[in-house]
Amino acid sequence: MYTVLVLGIIIVIVVLLLAVTTTSKAYSYKHTVDSLEDNPYRDQEEKLQQTTNENHENQDKR
Repeated sequence: MYTVLVLGIIIVIVVLLLAVTTTSKAYSYKHTVDSLEDNPYRDQEEKLQQTTNENHENQDKR
């Protein structure tokens, strides 16, 4: 009976230590952000914005 209780407590402690270690590593990770000049989607957004503006201008002329 006591063996099962001790084994259960050991498993809980190991899982708790693993969870704390993983969370600690996750919070200490240094995230980086790419600059806007290196963003390949930036040109696509500008082209889409230009197309949208041209469409609005054409509708206004009608």
